[in-house]
Amino acid sequence: QLQLVESGGGLVQPGGSLRLTCAASGSTLEDYAIGWFRQAPGKEREGVSCISSSGGSTVYGDSVKGRFTISRDNGKNTVYLQMNSLESEDTGVYYCVARIGQWISTCHHLMSDQINYTGQGTGVTVSS
Repeated sequence: QLQLVESGGGLVQPGGSLRLTCAASGSTLEDYAIGWFRQAPGKEREGVSCISSSGGSTVYGDSVKGRFTISRDNGKNTVYLQMNSLESEDTGVYYCVARIGQWISTCHHLMSDQINYTGQGTGVTVSS
């Protein structure tokens, strides 16, 4: 069983930055692609980003390309989401998710919400 715990959310002004952290335990992180989903009030759940098990491949949703960067440190069992140039539309609860697999296609399955594990979420509010 893989446990995922998110942190780093909070209130930030438009144009600001936040870094979310996903700490994993209970299993070897290297076996999983890790990603982030978000859900805003009244909106559908949206795939934000994914990083492959080795860290060599990344995928981003169209709405965050060029602003968000995902990275991972398998030695620390941690995945990060650096969010820059934040907009009010980025407001929501951000969930760290995982899908087992070491292939490039694993991220594409993850971004289609085919996931094995999810964390409890951390809230992000972008407002002046």
